[in-house]
Amino acid sequence: MGSLKLTHRDRMQALLFNEPLDRLPIALWRHFPVDDQDPTSLAVATLNYQNIYEFDLVKVTPASSFCLKDWGAEDRWEGNPEGTRRYTKHVIHSPKDWENLPLLYPSSTFLAQQLECLSILRKQIDTNTPIIQTIFNPLSQAKNLAGGELLLVHLRLFPEAVLQGLETIAKSTQMFIEAAIKTGIDGIFYAVQHAQAGLLTKSEYEHFGRQQDLQLLKTTETLWCNMLHLHGTNVYFDMVNDYPVNIINWHDRDTSPSLQEALLNYKGIMCGGLKRETISLGTPSEISNEIKDAISQVNGSRLLLGTGCVVPCIAPHGNIMASRKLVDEYES
Repeated sequence: MGSLKLTHRDRMQALLFNEPLDRLPIALWRHFPVDDQDPTSLAVATLNYQNIYEFDLVKVTPASSFCLKDWGAEDRWEGNPEGTRRYTKHVIHSPKDWENLPLLYPSSTFLAQQLECLSILRKQIDTNTPIIQTIFNPLSQAKNLAGGELLLVHLRLFPEAVLQGLETIAKSTQMFIEAAIKTGIDGIFYAVQHAQAGLLTKSEYEHFGRQQDLQLLKTTETLWCNMLHLHGTNVYFDMVNDYPVNIINWHDRDTSPSLQEALLNYKGIMCGGLKRETISLGTPSEISNEIKDAISQVNGSRLLLGTGCVVPCIAPHGNIMASRKLVDEYES
């Protein structure tokens, strides 16, 4: 532990380069339902959250529909504890719809609004605090364009049509990332949802997911703080642990690999250690025990303390604040 207090940026970069830290880095993020329907209100909510807890990076969390509404998707806030919205209108109904999907440009209404949100945040948050923008990978976007079940049906019965749609989604996403980089972000939070055995086989994910992911992540090579989010259980960690990102975040308390297991076959930073249920329904003492256990699993190295996914909206302020204060007590 160093005696000098580091900035958030310096702390994250020290973590990436295995240099001495003044404390264990931490990043918790959440959805802001209702606020996420307007770029200014989302920026204000995100900024207020960061001002309260002073996490080591700001992960900007718009509704997943931000990248789909310009295609015509619609969703509704119905009180999900995670803060997510339910899709009420899908865009893809027939295999031909994948082939007819138009390119979206960063100037499109809802994409432009998210870029505005990022610009506001970068002006309000100095460069000593990293900002990363949520990017859903092409398969994740396709799921919400068609509905999860229909995507899998089309993927297996009409693979060429789906691949054509995925190419359009990937190109649209690439242009958005390029525009987002110009706002001054430090990285992206790349959300992968289908690299799990309950949805696709490994060969299916290789064909419909991994190839698109690797191509798209080339767009982020100039950024220094990219995080991969591997969503779900029974995940294909070995299919993504070579992705060109700095950090991998997954549900380590709910599925393999554990932090200890990942330490052996992944060379980057691991983000995890806290169970979302503990943050939401547990006590500061239980949170403390999880932090100690996480540090022990990785021998105090290469750990960004976080949860496996978004912190539920029902998580008490006291538990979130306890998580933030407890990192000062434990050597990294």
